[in-house]
Amino acid sequence: MTRTFACIAFSSALLLAGCAAGPGGPAALQRATTLGPVVGVDASASDGTYSWKGLPFAAAPVGALRWKAPADAARWTQPRAADRFAAACVQTGRLYGPGLNNRFDETIGSTLGQTLGAEDCLYLNVWQPAQGAGPRPVIVFVHGGSNITGYTADPLYDGAALARAAGAVVVTVNYRLGIFGFLDLPALKTGDALDDSGNFALLDILKALEFVQANIASFGGDPRRVTLMGQSAGAVNVYALLGSPLVASRAQPLFHRVVALSGGISTAASLPAGAIPGVLPRTVWTTRGQALLEGALLSDRSAADAAAATALAGARPAAEHARYLRAKSADELLGVVRTRLAPRGMSASNPIPDGTVLAADPIAAIRAGRYAKVPVLAGITRDETKLFPQLLAIRPALGGVSGRLLEDADVFRIAYRYDAQAAPATRIEDWVPAAYLPTDRPVTGFDARTRELNRLWFEAIRDDVLNAVRSRQPEVWSYRFDWDELPTPFDTIFGAAHTFDLPFVFGNFGPSLYSRIAFTRGNEPGRLALSRAMMQSLGAFAATGDPNTPALGTRWPAWPGRIVFDADPARAVIRAE
Repeated sequence: MTRTFACIAFSSALLLAGCAAGPGGPAALQRATTLGPVVGVDASASDGTYSWKGLPFAAAPVGALRWKAPADAARWTQPRAADRFAAACVQTGRLYGPGLNNRFDETIGSTLGQTLGAEDCLYLNVWQPAQGAGPRPVIVFVHGGSNITGYTADPLYDGAALARAAGAVVVTVNYRLGIFGFLDLPALKTGDALDDSGNFALLDILKALEFVQANIASFGGDPRRVTLMGQSAGAVNVYALLGSPLVASRAQPLFHRVVALSGGISTAASLPAGAIPGVLPRTVWTTRGQALLEGALLSDRSAADAAAATALAGARPAAEHARYLRAKSADELLGVVRTRLAPRGMSASNPIPDGTVLAADPIAAIRAGRYAKVPVLAGITRDETKLFPQLLAIRPALGGVSGRLLEDADVFRIAYRYDAQAAPATRIEDWVPAAYLPTDRPVTGFDARTRELNRLWFEAIRDDVLNAVRSRQPEVWSYRFDWDELPTPFDTIFGAAHTFDLPFVFGNFGPSLYSRIAFTRGNEPGRLALSRAMMQSLGAFAATGDPNTPALGTRWPAWPGRIVFDADPARAVIRAE
């Protein structure tokens, strides 16, 4: 059998690992999927993987499909190029967004507050190690970004290094964001439980997992060992699916392990007094949905004032409102969010406890055994809230004023071109208000205030969900990330902040938002050693459901024990607690 004939005749991953797509240019790989053949890229010489980017897993959620559960994508018959990332899901530009070019570049700083991305965005990406045989465990990653921003083309999420180090097939997934991903509005209700849930982003992730189950074997993956991993808002969404009635009732599981980094799924009912919940009552989201409709009526002058908008919203038939909103551009709708909802504190986005896609009380559902019973690994960083100390303003007991002096545009400008190898070019006083200085002052300093916010937020929601899962099963693991070897003054401004574990999890220390202020030649040996250990441990968990591996140099105890991941400039420093 010739090499060309093998590429045409055989669709499994086992024989297609070396097939070339055609003469000239980089070698590419063809795979058969349930939707049609796709042709990826052979990067084995540069990064040790084969990759397929921009694979559609659902129809474009546009027109009549906006604010609907994801529909099946159209099939194709001719080989489809899978050599570049699809567009980011439509969003308002923020520090963690895609800029004009769907990549990390200088346009991120000049597009803050502008509409970016596209609604046609339901695509995923796959990396397969070039060396070794399958089937391999699979890691499906859901990015963070407060459920309003983020994109899989972010270089932080490139799956090549993790695929190699973990010996896994790595998948990254786009999902709808903001009002397109989560919207509870009576005018859109049709009687279909999934459409009416408002949890379109969660349904997107489930649709992607269905694609993985049906097709990952063609990419060398094992559909019986799928780890669903998310960070920040991605972790919220992963936990939401862990306790989803849809998932819990499935005869065949869509995933077999969960990794949740820096997130939780608690309502106020299960948290200590003063803690910050991640799940708000459905009435909050219904109010925000109605505010979107009325804000749109005001913005295009269909209504003269707020009272008239409320009256018009109540007078028109629901179907007319649905057509009206679906006819508006994404930019018009996000403009309403920016100009009318945000000033009222109504621009956030998160899972809606509808009772169908998300349990009304996810923690109670887990404690009652109504969840997907799979091994769970959770991570947290020591200084989570140093990434957003603006939130110190939410309560007088936390200081009552923002803990950040700089606007996002200034943060990006400094971070994008910073030279960490040179003498410090910024001061702590440029970043942190005087009210929180000196930073190490007991009780009221920046360090103490952010620790208290961390206790009330990230630590509280982590403990709540892990204790709930641990009440039903023993396979629960946790880590704390302590690495803070950043050059002065960023070791204090950020330390081991939210998201700062992601470069270590993915093994990516190249260009990204904070790479130039964090990574130096001096701290390289230690951080690379720590990253290798973390990726190998994640690989062990994906393969077996247990993160223990000789790479740790110690035994990782089950929850409430934990591993602390740290490094000095020269070596990894990992200990059990």
